[in-house]
Amino acid sequence: MAAAAADALDAKQGRDIVLLDMGRLLEILDLFVIASGTSKRQVRTLAEEVDTRLEEHGRAPLRVEGMDTAEWVLLDYGDLAVHIFQPEAREFYALERLWGDAPRVSWTPPPTDGSRQAAD
Repeated sequence: MAAAAADALDAKQGRDIVLLDMGRLLEILDLFVIASGTSKRQVRTLAEEVDTRLEEHGRAPLRVEGMDTAEWVLLDYGDLAVHIFQPEAREFYALERLWGDAPRVSWTPPPTDGSRQAAD
């Protein structure tokens, strides 16, 4: 599900997408997906895209926080938390630094349509 969330963020031009394995540090969830959007509008769009993609996998968020201000949106799926920030908020809260002991999970963005056509 974390890769599906990251793919959704990438599809809407989310920036600096990071996946952190939180399993050993927090007993309440397994993974964080963290990304940035450039504006309130984009942060909302990113959150909506993650929600749509994970709904296709039968997942709905247990709660959503921050959509009204869209400075930092949290989509809580129980075992997965998706954090979408505007750059200033991401820098201020610095989740990657706060949870610096969490191993990063490898994720590669899917190829774009242009690169698929070029490879064919």
